[in-house]
Amino acid sequence: MIFTVAVDGPAAAGKGTISRALADRFGFAHLDTGLLYRAVGAKGGDPVQAAEGLTPEDLARGDLRTMAAGEAASKVAAIPAVRAALVAFQRNFARRAGGAVLDGRDIGTVICPEAEVKLFVTASAEVRAHRRWLEVGGDAAQVLAEVRARDDRDMNRADAPLKPASDAVLIDTSDLSIDAAVEAAAAEVARRLG
Repeated sequence: MIFTVAVDGPAAAGKGTISRALADRFGFAHLDTGLLYRAVGAKGGDPVQAAEGLTPEDLARGDLRTMAAGEAASKVAAIPAVRAALVAFQRNFARRAGGAVLDGRDIGTVICPEAEVKLFVTASAEVRAHRRWLEVGGDAAQVLAEVRARDDRDMNRADAPLKPASDAVLIDTSDLSIDAAVEAAAAEVARRLG
């Protein structure tokens, strides 16, 4: 069975948590596409060469969840040639036998516009900044400023800006528990599976 679940949304909205839970619940493979961009940014050097030469070892680096890696990812993701180098990898993963869940910024709009389920997971900038601050610490006001700057960069880039697909189901996690958010997403997947 080929069945793709596309989960998009801004940083710290909960899309990774929801995606991993969906993959576990339905027995699908999971790809955090942000890790691809984080790995490209973390490799340094020419970002296009880094994207074209990405290896499984690059995706296993221990520093890919840092704020610095996230900032680097957002910057290299704005480079059209980097995005192009990673599209085929993501599309092949999405259409693998057994089902797949991909989470990122442009899965439902660009990578997998034919996905069987499209979810857009969001939350207020303040809630997302607080979640990120709990993860990484530091100055709360600075974390909020970084979240807003990243949103602006992701939503206003020329190539594949962050936005919900026209047929995406919106899940706002601002006031939802993790369990409630996962249940809302799982109900949509179950409905589409029939």
